[in-house]
Amino acid sequence: MATTGGRVNRGPAAASDNRHAILQTARRVMAERGYRVPLSAIAREAGVGQGVLYRHFPTRLDLAFAVFEENFADLEAAVAPADDGALERLWRELVAQAMGTTAFVEMVIDARRSLPEYDGADRLLALVERALPAAQAAGRVDPGLTPSDVALAWRMVFGVVVTATDPESVRAAVDRACALLPLP
Repeated sequence: MATTGGRVNRGPAAASDNRHAILQTARRVMAERGYRVPLSAIAREAGVGQGVLYRHFPTRLDLAFAVFEENFADLEAAVAPADDGALERLWRELVAQAMGTTAFVEMVIDARRSLPEYDGADRLLALVERALPAAQAAGRVDPGLTPSDVALAWRMVFGVVVTATDPESVRAAVDRACALLPLP
């Protein structure tokens, strides 16, 4: 097999590993430097060529949606044990994602006018609708809380993350905001 810079070129067999490396690197680099970071920087830090990155993700938005799909898999896992703790697990994951993938959310917000078919908000509401009744029945949250209220609270937390002027204070600000919300 051919080598590149001391590495063995595994060709198509490396596709899955390359995709994973790109996604993990993009998540980290965009969290640190914003979503306008050059894709060449992501490819370089992921240890792949730009051609490999573009084969997997032809556009910056394709990359963002791939991260969102990973996020939704994590959200699904949070509500999979359908018990009275599902809403709390879902909320914690949503807050963690808001803090870790802000750049991707900003990118999709910028692009949503051209992508009216994206169903992320509906999918999120469906997850909340699955988790909320058990939490309400167990007395863990207000019985009048609606899925739309939870989605609004998430957008409020996201707003805190996006507008924070000091990255070091984001966690404390999010914790304060969450303490004001009627969620577990």
